[in-house]
Amino acid sequence: MEMEQEMEQEQFQEAEQEQGPMVSLSKASGYSKKKGKVILDEDKFRHLSVLERSSIRKLAIKMEVSKSTVGRWVKDNQIRPHTNVIKPALTEANKIARMRWYLTHIHLTIAEGKLLYHAMHNTVHIDEKWFYITKASDRYYMLPDEDESYRLQFGSDGQTIFDGKIGIFPFTQQVPAKRKSKNRSRGTLETKPIPSVNKEAMRECLLNQIIPTIKAKWPANASKEIYIQQDNAKPHMKSSHLQFEALTSSDGFQFHLISQPANSLDTNVLGLGFFRAIQSLQDDKLATNIDELLGNVWNSFEELTPQTLNNVFLTLQSCFSKILEVHGGNNYKILHLNKDRLSRTVGLPTSLEVEENLVREILEYLLLPENDVGASYDIEHLSNILGF
Repeated sequence: MEMEQEMEQEQFQEAEQEQGPMVSLSKASGYSKKKGKVILDEDKFRHLSVLERSSIRKLAIKMEVSKSTVGRWVKDNQIRPHTNVIKPALTEANKIARMRWYLTHIHLTIAEGKLLYHAMHNTVHIDEKWFYITKASDRYYMLPDEDESYRLQFGSDGQTIFDGKIGIFPFTQQVPAKRKSKNRSRGTLETKPIPSVNKEAMRECLLNQIIPTIKAKWPANASKEIYIQQDNAKPHMKSSHLQFEALTSSDGFQFHLISQPANSLDTNVLGLGFFRAIQSLQDDKLATNIDELLGNVWNSFEELTPQTLNNVFLTLQSCFSKILEVHGGNNYKILHLNKDRLSRTVGLPTSLEVEENLVREILEYLLLPENDVGASYDIEHLSNILGF
């Protein structure tokens, strides 16, 4: 037996010498050979237009590689996805006004060569936003054996003293149904959006809902001099309105209506992040009518924590600095402050610092004769403090 095994071993060695090493074949053997990775040709990539880079499929065709190769480039951070948003066109007067506006938000005290932004604890931002029951198109991830949804368009933790949220006030009205349907009888009151948000609707909301709610929720030990910031929409009230002056001069409160610069959506915390947070929560809740939609929006508003609101205000202050750096433009990237890490370690500040040298450089720029465009935001006091 041993002699037979020795003979087989000798035959195997002779065959190996003549034909090369013998290997055991299996189904998995075909996967052992790997092709070299396709290297990203950066010069070729840079010459592609933005339209040719709009999807992985287009990139793969233009770069003459597979879609999986483009996906690997993304995974390896050789290229990065980017969502591009069309921003408002700014005139030179818009930019000057934006810079002057941000300088009015700086404290007039200097500490260690740095200035601080106002914490804006007495500033209330107001704005309007549409919320929809359903989207015309949406995207979902599903299991292979799940049925596709058939969507129909429907008809009409500790105690906090003050969480920084005033309220949400719907522009709706109760209207009797004109026709009978399977959902309700003719004449049943239905909630409908008002035809348009005009001056009268805004006056009614501000005087009879927003200001009384501010007074009711405002902390007793906080300053009662309050600034209500709004954009430049035509329906908004002016501070000179007689009814506004009469209402705001009572109960020890002093209200001021201020308007943010034109074409400056990035200076309102509502559009900057608060509305998005509410919309994200509201999108996860099903609504079949306007009353359910209003309930979902209100519940989403209540779910937002004071920490979320504070984060957005800090982001707003960081935008102030970035806008000053680009001389009032909107071609800047929002700075990542690592707020979650700060809250876990040293804690989040209520105000961000701004370099005194940056403020001085902007003041010098604004004092040039060609930049005297009659902006309404007063920065004379800050100029005097810094010796201009």
